[in-house]
Amino acid sequence: MTKPLIFLIRCYQKIISPLKTMPCCRFTPTCSEYAVQALAEWGLIRGLALSIWRVLRCNPFCRGGRDDVPVNVKRRTRLAKRNRCKEAQEREKVARNKNGRLSV
Repeated sequence: MTKPLIFLIRCYQKIISPLKTMPCCRFTPTCSEYAVQALAEWGLIRGLALSIWRVLRCNPFCRGGRDDVPVNVKRRTRLAKRNRCKEAQEREKVARNKNGRLSV
């Protein structure tokens, strides 16, 4: 469900955002780019919540500045473990000889 939402945000960035005469986001990255990053990093529920909170903070009473999406440590750890397993499986395939046995 996050991919269709990211697609809609990208459409907004390509079609509607260029029509603005002045940039109006007080933050870096822009609110729309923040939303894309938050959805990719945290998924639908948490990413949407982070995006809405960011848009609410983007107002004339806020200083703005650099505001990156928080890192999802659990997700990053899970991806790192998955990549290590894939690398180990690939090394094992390379080490196998024609008979299907491991060559040491």
